Amino acid sequence: MIGRVLPLLLLVLSAGCSWLGGWFGGSSSVIPPAELKSITSPASIQILWESKVGAGAQDQFIRLAPALANGRIYAASYDGTVAALDALTGQRLWEINSKLPISGGVGLSDNGLVLVGSDKGEVLALQQSDGHEVWRSTVSSEVLAPPRGARGIVVVRTGDGKFTGLDARSGERRWVSAHAMPALSLRGNSSPLLVQNLVISGLATGKLLVLSLDKGLPLTEKTIAPPHGRTEIERLIDIDSEPKIFGDTLYLVAYRGSVAAIDMRGGNQIWNRPLSSYAGLDVDTRQVYVSDDTDAVLALDRRDGGTLWKQAELTGRRLSAPAATDDYVVVGDFEGYLHWLNKEDGRIVGRIRAGGKDIITPPVTAGNTVFVFGKNGALSAFRAGG
Repeated sequence: MIGRVLPLLLLVLSAGCSWLGGWFGGSSSVIPPAELKSITSPASIQILWESKVGAGAQDQFIRLAPALANGRIYAASYDGTVAALDALTGQRLWEINSKLPISGGVGLSDNGLVLVGSDKGEVLALQQSDGHEVWRSTVSSEVLAPPRGARGIVVVRTGDGKFTGLDARSGERRWVSAHAMPALSLRGNSSPLLVQNLVISGLATGKLLVLSLDKGLPLTEKTIAPPHGRTEIERLIDIDSEPKIFGDTLYLVAYRGSVAAIDMRGGNQIWNRPLSSYAGLDVDTRQVYVSDDTDAVLALDRRDGGTLWKQAELTGRRLSAPAATDDYVVVGDFEGYLHWLNKEDGRIVGRIRAGGKDIITPPVTAGNTVFVFGKNGALSAFRAGG
């Protein structure tokens, strides 16, 4: 990993295409953060509850995202804290200290597990009901994305380009699938999507990978965003954000690449258009929302990728990926502000400062409720109305 960190630091200094600390964010380091403008007739934002889960990411260049399921929200911090809270009230249901430097999480499985991984290559499975430890396992490298489980298999993606399938009951290794890494890549991995008997993930090579869940066999590897240029810096391309599925269509976006829609039934591209994003995207019934590498937020037509609107008042503010609620689109920024955007035209209609700073993970939504986990471990719930 050290061999990759040093060249990437040189990349940051020479190319100026990084987020905070040279790792996170969408905007170029030469773009100054836009000043926040006052909002005319702002929507009312209600703070439902706020709590603290450990110390968050601390000074680590990692993205720790909460996970929501069955009325509970789960969160983890680099200091080893893992907690479950009631999503409606914020009441702490359980909390444990794993004594692991957690760098990937939180993931869930369909057999009732909470899953996290460490920068030492350790994977921990806890019971969702009470936080009781079920098993610990070791994989080949640091875990930078939430592990996920389905159909008796937990899939862990590691920083060395490998996907490992573990038995969801025991943590025993079932399979390993290795994939080549480019000379340069962004620090971080997108979490694998588990759909039916498939493992779906974007790669640091700008490709879409599909494996069989039960055996880890490669089914397809499709180029979404080919690298261009002669030098390694010019050819840097990466899919570090999580793909999204809506209906029978898969949507994903690459840094210094493109955003694409893939037909899940036949594997063919429906559309593909140039667009660069490290933060990622979200999708609803009509639109695909993307925070691009200048920190503009775009709404694209789900059918053909055409631009419906572009919100450029937050450039340079190192935005998270957008998260769609029933009525709004929400993004977080490097100062801990949450911004509510109108779905029809992208106007900023609401804003509040959350308890945490540096909101680099996408907000989690349920209806019009928004959950956000700040880099300092602050976990909060909000709702907009009026």
